[in-house]
Amino acid sequence: MKTLFMLLLFCHVASTVKHSLKYVLTASSGVTNIPEFVGLAMVDEVQVGYCDSNSKIAEPKQDWMRDLAKDDPQHMEWNTQMCFSNQQFFRANIDGLKQHFNQTGGAHILQAMNGCEWDDETGEVTGFSQFGYDGEDFLVLDMQTMTWTAPRQQAFSTKLRRDADKATLESNKYYFNHTCPDRLKKYLHYGSSSLQRTDLPSVSLLQKTPSSPVSCHATGFYPDRAMMYWRKDGEEHHEDLDHGEILPNHDGSFQISVDLILSSVAPEDWRRYDCVFHLSGVEDDIVTKLDKAQIRTNWEFPAAGVAGLVVGLLLLLALCIAGL
Repeated sequence: MKTLFMLLLFCHVASTVKHSLKYVLTASSGVTNIPEFVGLAMVDEVQVGYCDSNSKIAEPKQDWMRDLAKDDPQHMEWNTQMCFSNQQFFRANIDGLKQHFNQTGGAHILQAMNGCEWDDETGEVTGFSQFGYDGEDFLVLDMQTMTWTAPRQQAFSTKLRRDADKATLESNKYYFNHTCPDRLKKYLHYGSSSLQRTDLPSVSLLQKTPSSPVSCHATGFYPDRAMMYWRKDGEEHHEDLDHGEILPNHDGSFQISVDLILSSVAPEDWRRYDCVFHLSGVEDDIVTKLDKAQIRTNWEFPAAGVAGLVVGLLLLLALCIAGL
C-alpha cells in the first residue's frame, strides 16, 4: 500500500510541468434550449474561447485573449473560420450517425475533444483526438501509429475510411506536433500572469469533535499541481490517513485536505507529527506542526459564550422558580 501511495504521488508530481490546449466540440440533435453546435477552447483547463452556431463568431473569454485578438486579429478570424467549418462538419456527421444507427428521433449528441500537451521541461509534445456519440467512445486517434481505433463495432467502417485518408492523417500529424503546441505556447505567453501564476494557500488544522480525525486543510492555492501529506519524526507517514482530492474554489483557486486519525496516536506523541504542503514550482514547503493549541474546532465554546450560556440558564431557572 505504501508503494502504491508513493507511486500515485510521483505520478502527480511528474505531470506538474505539462500544459495543455484542448478544444471541446459538441453538436446536438433534438435537444432544445442550447445551440446545435458549441465549441470551447481550454488552456490548462481554463476556458479561453467560445463559439456556437447562434453567434457564429469566436469570442475570447479572458482579458489576455482580448489583448491577443487586438495584437493578432487574424488569430481570432482563424478561430471563427474553424468554428464555422466544424459546425458544418459536425452537422453532417451527426446526421450520418443517426442514419447509421437507424435513429429517427430523440436527442443525440456528438462530441469531440482534441488538442495537445506540452512539457515545458522536456519539450515533449503529446497530441490527442477522440470522438464520442451519445455518451460512449466512438473513435480515438492513436498518435503513435496515426491510425484510428474504433471502441464500438458500429464505428469500424468509419475507422477504415479515415485510415485510408492518408493526406488528412499527415495534416493531423503536423497539427498535433507543431501547430497545436505553437499555439499553446503563444497562449501561455499572453496569459502568463494568470495561467502561470503561483498562489500559496492558508493552511489550518481542523477538528469537528474531540474524537474526530485532525484535518490538515489548505485553501486558496494555484495552480492545482500540489500535494499534501503528514510526517512523523520527519518521515512521510502513510498509516491512519484519509486523503482528500484537490477541489476547486469559487474564485478559481483550489483546496485540499488530509485527515490524520488520532485514535492510535498517544497525546505525548502529537509533537512528532507535522503536515506538509508542497506546491509545484515553489521551493519551500509549508509545514504545520500538530499542536492542540492550533487546532480550530466547532465543539468548544469561547469563554464569553460559556459565561453567557451559564447566565442564561440561571435566569431561566429563576423564572421557573418564580413561576412556581
